[in-house]
Amino acid sequence: MLFARILNDTFRWGDLEIIDARGKRHRFTGEPGLKSTIRLHDTRLHRRLVTGPDLAFGEAYMDGTLTVEEGDIADFLGIAIANVYALDRHWSQRLTGSLGRALRIVTQANTRHRARRNVAHHYDLSGQLYDLFLDRDRQYSCAYFLDPRDTLEQAQENKKRHIAGKLLLEPGMRVLDIGSGWGGLGISLARQADIDVTGLTLSEEQHRVSNERARKAGLADRVRFLLKDYREVSGRFDRIVSVGMFEHVGVPRYGDYFRKCREHLARDGVALLHTIGRSSGPGVTAAWMRKYIFPGGYSPALSEVVPVIEKSGLKLTDIEILRLHYAETLKEWRRRFLANRNEISSLYDERFHRMWDFYLAGSEAVFRYGDHVVFQIQMAREHGAVPLTRNYLYERERTGNQDRRAAAPER
Repeated sequence: MLFARILNDTFRWGDLEIIDARGKRHRFTGEPGLKSTIRLHDTRLHRRLVTGPDLAFGEAYMDGTLTVEEGDIADFLGIAIANVYALDRHWSQRLTGSLGRALRIVTQANTRHRARRNVAHHYDLSGQLYDLFLDRDRQYSCAYFLDPRDTLEQAQENKKRHIAGKLLLEPGMRVLDIGSGWGGLGISLARQADIDVTGLTLSEEQHRVSNERARKAGLADRVRFLLKDYREVSGRFDRIVSVGMFEHVGVPRYGDYFRKCREHLARDGVALLHTIGRSSGPGVTAAWMRKYIFPGGYSPALSEVVPVIEKSGLKLTDIEILRLHYAETLKEWRRRFLANRNEISSLYDERFHRMWDFYLAGSEAVFRYGDHVVFQIQMAREHGAVPLTRNYLYERERTGNQDRRAAAPER
């Protein structure tokens, strides 16, 4: 099996055994790490694993032509991601990566029509699905663990409070939330600071749910969510926030995005971008992820974002990199997802369940063993819009954390 010969030259970490479709065992060992054994059930995989390993592994797991005999899919994907940079040095993978970067003007051509279609593919799934693995507020982005003992619910509250602190909210401000999800962040900010919030989403399901949540919260007079593209918004806002949406913009559209942010941000305004990114430079969205989970999606390197911000006229005021927070978030999402296997399989089917298990396990792996992180980029039109030090943020979080612990019941 040619793929086995490639691994012999590139394998660096963990303990992996592949039983090929003819029953032959191939063992690979490196520095101590995770351990996994997988079995292939189709000889066509022998070739596909060389020409397109990412797509081949994911589809084989979905279809049942790849099974895990020791450990689970998370162990295998952890080993795979930890070794992927060594594999990238092989000529076949360098060629695939170069072609992918050359073609992203096509794969990331997120016009308004295509952006709506891409969003519907993922976010217009059954709301019950998301209830079965997200926190109560349906925060579908990286949580913020101030304490390793934090529950997912608490870590998501930490995230919203951290964002609110960076936005320096004051009563009466107008806030634009680009990519507002199911409304949890906008509603939370409005409750904290008596502000007016306009949220934007391209998901019909999110649009319906978020407005209903604002109505039930008694905030419909100052919190509304629009079924609208960021390129269609009008008016000026004191604050702009975007969490987990920038990954769907696409590199060819970055200039449009930041010009729009500057155009709609007040002279003394502050904007905050919270996005998945990569720490090892520009890359390519995995073919399997692009096909089955996030069509048109891409997690950028900081070097692809900062120059565009500079050209837009916005000023960088703060950049924070959250490391491993998303790995812990995804670990808990997957734990809940697997605990609700029967309900999820009844909503869709077993193939869907395996597809999402592969997605959640693979995503955790790239944050824990790969190069993915989260960037929080704060911007303004004027240098003086933000205090000169981060003390304002730390003090707010210390106070909030003390209040939370004082209110917690004794264990």
